[in-house]
Amino acid sequence: MIRFAFAVSCVLLLLLPFPATAQNVNDLFAQWLRSDLWPAARSRGISAETFNAAFDGISPNLKLPDLVMPGESAPRATRQHQAEFRAPAAYFDHIGGVVSSGRRLAKEHSGTLAAIEKRYGVPRGIVLAIWGRESGFGNADIPHDAFAVLGTKAFLATRKAMFREEVLAALEMVEKRGVAPRMMRSSWAGALGQPQFLPSSYLQYAVDFDGDGRADIWNSVPDTLASIANYLAGHGWQRGRDWGFEVTVPQSISCALEGPDRGRRIAEWARLGVARVGGKAFPDHELRGEGYLMMPAGRRGPAFIVTPNFYRLKDYNESDLYALFVGHAGDRIMYGDIRFAAGWQPIDGVSRAQIAAMQRALERQGHDVGGADGLAGFKTRRSIGAWQEKNGRPATCFPDGDLARQLR
Repeated sequence: MIRFAFAVSCVLLLLLPFPATAQNVNDLFAQWLRSDLWPAARSRGISAETFNAAFDGISPNLKLPDLVMPGESAPRATRQHQAEFRAPAAYFDHIGGVVSSGRRLAKEHSGTLAAIEKRYGVPRGIVLAIWGRESGFGNADIPHDAFAVLGTKAFLATRKAMFREEVLAALEMVEKRGVAPRMMRSSWAGALGQPQFLPSSYLQYAVDFDGDGRADIWNSVPDTLASIANYLAGHGWQRGRDWGFEVTVPQSISCALEGPDRGRRIAEWARLGVARVGGKAFPDHELRGEGYLMMPAGRRGPAFIVTPNFYRLKDYNESDLYALFVGHAGDRIMYGDIRFAAGWQPIDGVSRAQIAAMQRALERQGHDVGGADGLAGFKTRRSIGAWQEKNGRPATCFPDGDLARQLR
């Protein structure tokens, strides 16, 4: 059972000078569990036995990122906002290991993958690539107690409301799905098991595919693979469509046309001069479907026409590069060692802070950059391209040092 012990009253604790000590935070956390989280959990049908078992011996993990300590208004760590914006090419440095292991595991689990593919319509290469990317095919260390992470973040993180829902979902996993609390190992962000599901995703998408009566995403390969496929299918994966194709984009087509809100039929992109690399034609069944221009490094790297399935991969992880990694690794697992035809050009060293300043400058000029977060997503890339075109510059649709000096 949890022991809610206090050295002094909560009121006195709130009056203590800050920065808060670990003991202060522990006491405040215990008070929050008792007076705030427990009533919310009880209203959802969580028993006292489950609640106490989940938080037995748990204290806040103050080493986690993005925590706002009591008495403070912002996270202490600002390093992430100053970090250098890495070239997209670096994201693919270790894709070879995912591909080689994925090919071996495709053979080892061929029967399971065939059954999953038939039921959910998600290609086995995609499922394997996500498994490899998320947890190294189950070999990655998943070091944290989920209730320590989720509880800490629900109490102290910048996104308290989101993590509050996730810790309540984790309690439902224990109460209603029979998951043992100490079995629930997570990442620093609270993502669980080999597919790295948040608890709300576990409740909705985790599958018992090996027939043992429980969806075990920590130890069962069939459950893990089926859960990944079920997640994508549940988010609208279109059976029979690819994720996308590497293409060449003529200079006559603006790179500012990138984005999921600027799609057109793939046949129309082809009529405009967009062509698959290597002289291949787009598959006939894809020509009638909608496609979207995706240029993760603007004119300084490979370009793609992607399908709606690319954005289902982004439902798993919102990064363009993550979705591209998974799609490309999945292709290489299934179809051979096909590399990107276009190279990634070097980029100037710009920091996230510089990109955020550029984004704010573009916002002042009426551009929708998707928020000044220091990350060059598609809205920022195409806003850069539109600014470059308006100002008589060659449109690259990607940040660099010169732009950082011009746009601030």
